[in-house]
Amino acid sequence: MTNQEIIDQNAQYLCTTYARFPVAFVRGQGCRLWDVEGKAYLDFFASLAVMNLGQCHPAVVKAVTEQVSTLTHISNLHHTVPQARLSELLCNHSFADKVFFCNSGAEANEAAIKLARKFGSDKRDGRYEILTTLGSFHGRTMATISATGQEKIRQGFAPTLEGFRYVPFGDLTAMEAAISERTVGILVEPIQGEGGVNVPPAGYLKGLRALCDRNGLLLILDEVQTGMGRTGKLFAYEHDGVKPDIMTLAKALGGGIPIGAMLARGEVAESFNLGSHGSTFGGNAVACAAGVAVINTLLHGVLENCRTMGEYFTAKLLALKEKYAFIKEVRGRGLILGAELDREGAAIADACLREGLLINCTAGKVLRFLPPLIVTKAEIDEGIATVEKVLKTV
Repeated sequence: MTNQEIIDQNAQYLCTTYARFPVAFVRGQGCRLWDVEGKAYLDFFASLAVMNLGQCHPAVVKAVTEQVSTLTHISNLHHTVPQARLSELLCNHSFADKVFFCNSGAEANEAAIKLARKFGSDKRDGRYEILTTLGSFHGRTMATISATGQEKIRQGFAPTLEGFRYVPFGDLTAMEAAISERTVGILVEPIQGEGGVNVPPAGYLKGLRALCDRNGLLLILDEVQTGMGRTGKLFAYEHDGVKPDIMTLAKALGGGIPIGAMLARGEVAESFNLGSHGSTFGGNAVACAAGVAVINTLLHGVLENCRTMGEYFTAKLLALKEKYAFIKEVRGRGLILGAELDREGAAIADACLREGLLINCTAGKVLRFLPPLIVTKAEIDEGIATVEKVLKTV
């Protein structure tokens, strides 16, 4: 088959909910992908920060293969070893005491929203309101689009769920002013990914933690994109020396196998009691086995590589900024990086694809770079050379 034949087949049978690039991939290894016609691509997108260990990492392949051939799925009315192992790893390497497993980032954020409201009902005199930020993205379910601070995401789905208000990202004064007697928590991304790789001012998370402590609120961190090593630490909140009350994970947690997780402090997690929440496939044995392999691999050299390569990649992008005046700013942390342009960037991402490099453009004008955390200097040099080749034509 050709790329176009697969594209045409999908167009006939799939809902048109995605603006897809005109390519169909059939194979991957590390930071490389191959389309159905045999063309190779350097992957600086990692399937939207899912493939942090690259395609077909041996540890993940081994864990999944062994697990699927031993025990594929057991309902949550029973226990499994992979769930026990993954929940222990997550708690031992984070602030959390308890974990709830689900299947995606949106589901993890749904769980966080429900837990916050239940906590408010149980222990905060019925408080239910959650403050989020403008430019945020928390998912595509009805609750998570309601939490998302982008009007375009909510358009056409009114009435959305009440109980959310939006505050400028990075503005502690505005956040404090927005707190009301109904507020139970604050939900933010440590770095806004879909919003344009927006990094808050230094001290922002510490300031939010202090606000929550003074007002008896929950600090909820959406680390669906920033978690699992993307910023150079296992979780992005570690850079700021703070601890949230609730955190959500997904994307890279399963190394390409769908899984989400909501983590919480023990006192907060108590509000999830028997029957208050659930998920048929949450904590699937194969997904949890993959998650165990991912965490163990990240902790043995990959995080250090992310930090080192993130600094190297940033320096290369800053050098491009010096050469091309239409690059306004380079920002990010670790290997979640963005180059903001003074013009629309979708055509540049398209041109990079034609040259064999996967990146994407988010928030209209921000070229986003999300390479696997195993990326090498040689691969960064190759990718930067491709980006510059395209920029020369702008």
